[in-house]
Amino acid sequence: MNTYFVYILANSKYGTLYIGATNNLPRRMYEHSHGLIEGFTQKYSVHQLVWYESTVNAFSMATRERQMKEWKREWKINLINTHNPEWQNLYQHGEILPLPIP
Repeated sequence: MNTYFVYILANSKYGTLYIGATNNLPRRMYEHSHGLIEGFTQKYSVHQLVWYESTVNAFSMATRERQMKEWKREWKINLINTHNPEWQNLYQHGEILPLPIP
């Protein structure tokens, strides 16, 4: 069974945000953190994983990503602050850390 992820990256606390989706979060984070994906995240140095969620349903992942991209910035920040109030980078040394839910 596959696992799919929706995630939020930031370049700093309350900084520029990026929402993405993937079926392999460690690989995708490696690509983002090493500048291997051209575009928005590379241009604005948005490489810190500050929030993610997983599902086993690809359709749910794609739907959630589309919904979140339409969210107001304030809603995204509230989501991050609820689950990761220090905006800790959850991708460290090639590993995905669990969300530090308060």
